[in-house]
Amino acid sequence: MYEFDPPVEEFPEGTKTAEDAAAAVGCDVAQIVSSLVFDLEGALVVSVTSGANRVDESALAESFDADPDDVTMADPDRIRDELGWSIGGVPPFCHDKPVPVVVDETLLEFETVWAAAGTPTAVFPIDPDRLLEYADATAASVAE
Repeated sequence: MYEFDPPVEEFPEGTKTAEDAAAAVGCDVAQIVSSLVFDLEGALVVSVTSGANRVDESALAESFDADPDDVTMADPDRIRDELGWSIGGVPPFCHDKPVPVVVDETLLEFETVWAAAGTPTAVFPIDPDRLLEYADATAASVAE
């Protein structure tokens, strides 16, 4: 296990969108981590991508050798019940149960990225390589 105590920054005005988070932090929107939860053939998976990108569901399916027709956005209640987080604040790791995580390769271009810290008003900085390690994630090309 690892010890991680990041400097969480709270923004009362919210960081619900990547643009909001980038404006609050003062960074490029591409440095914002969007952790999106998908249902892939009945199992939850987390796709971590740059706030400047959209997830290509076909590419996400391909990274799991799955049929693209079997990828949908996960139900918000299921996300909260199984992972312990509400949408808008899902971090890339520290979920209530183990879940596969894929990190889009575009995030690896930065020294620091900013991820949700469990609420729609809090974010924390992290080195992308450390994010990969802590999330036990695989780097893949999943952006449109």
